[in-house]
Amino acid sequence: MKLLRKRTFLTLFILAAVFTLLASTSAVANVDRMTKEELKQIMGEETVLILDVRAGRDWSSSELKIKGSERVSPQDFKSWSNRYPKDKTLVLYCA
Repeated sequence: MKLLRKRTFLTLFILAAVFTLLASTSAVANVDRMTKEELKQIMGEETVLILDVRAGRDWSSSELKIKGSERVSPQDFKSWSNRYPKDKTLVLYCA
């Protein structure tokens, strides 16, 4: 009986993990990507906010930064994600 409970628990745990993975993968797949040429066309528009989400050391050691972009920590996503108006286009970059 204990073996059956362990197998049932393990099966449910694996199913939950697979479901979570599939759900997070589909959310990432729905994010639009743009080329640097597309970004250049919309830069400077009032409806566009450019966020640099590179890790601290990558950001601080880089000489290449997009003018007018704002640095936000990717680890603190929950703290800054609701700070921006919903009617703005957020462009996140990390390279």
